[in-house]
Amino acid sequence: MGDNSVSSEDTPEVQDVLDALDDPACRAILQETIEPMTANELLDACDIPKSTLYRKLELLSSASLVREQETINPGGGRVTYYERSFEDVTISMDDTGAFSVSVDRPPKSTDERLADIWSMMGDEV
Repeated sequence: MGDNSVSSEDTPEVQDVLDALDDPACRAILQETIEPMTANELLDACDIPKSTLYRKLELLSSASLVREQETINPGGGRVTYYERSFEDVTISMDDTGAFSVSVDRPPKSTDERLADIWSMMGDEV
């Protein structure tokens, strides 16, 4: 239960990581998402257009560098928060010249694991 290893589906493609880290808007988002932020908060903090923000968040999600968390708004509806999902990214090259990427992730709290389960249940409905 306390295993925080990254499954193969959480291991991004090297090119996806390189594309995301090469993008200035993606880097700005990563700098701001140390703590969870809503899209509106990111718009203000990063000073980028809304359509650009969502494209960059998709790029970062594809690279497994940002994750979404949905919470229930007490007034009704859901609120989505975005948070950086790694502590360290390492890109390596082996003896054959093949590149690989390794992503170290912080351990999830019980609340975060429960939120992930809740989010998956919401997707099923």
